[in-house]
Amino acid sequence: MNASELIDDLIANLTGWRGTTFASIRRIIHEADPDIVEEWKWMGTAAWSHDGIVCIANAFKDKVKLTFSQGASLADPDKLFNSGLTGKQWRTIDIYKDDKINERSLKVLIHDAIGYNHSRVQSTNRPHATRGNPKKKPENRIL
Repeated sequence: MNASELIDDLIANLTGWRGTTFASIRRIIHEADPDIVEEWKWMGTAAWSHDGIVCIANAFKDKVKLTFSQGASLADPDKLFNSGLTGKQWRTIDIYKDDKINERSLKVLIHDAIGYNHSRVQSTNRPHATRGNPKKKPENRIL
């Protein structure tokens, strides 16, 4: 099975509100970026990537957790992040049974995460300037 099929299977096996919530998150992610790539990480984690991991999702007994791999570097003006706020890299949105997902704000966050990933890829592809004074290659001299 490929990653998309594994995620389909995961959603189908989640009971009640967790399956519905997981499916909604997946739909929102694809609406935000139709070119995003679905992956299956760490033997059971749904992941979405574009120039690097954008976010991962896991279902727990009492919540669905959406984690942004570079969340600490993203602006969150609508305060979607509600967990993992002290880490240096990851930020999380814990979604509970009766929570309503702010789709517009989540799409903005996804776009920002993709932009952040893209900027990191661009910065690693730039040629590096030579530092200091490069030593001159000695000339061949005939004596």
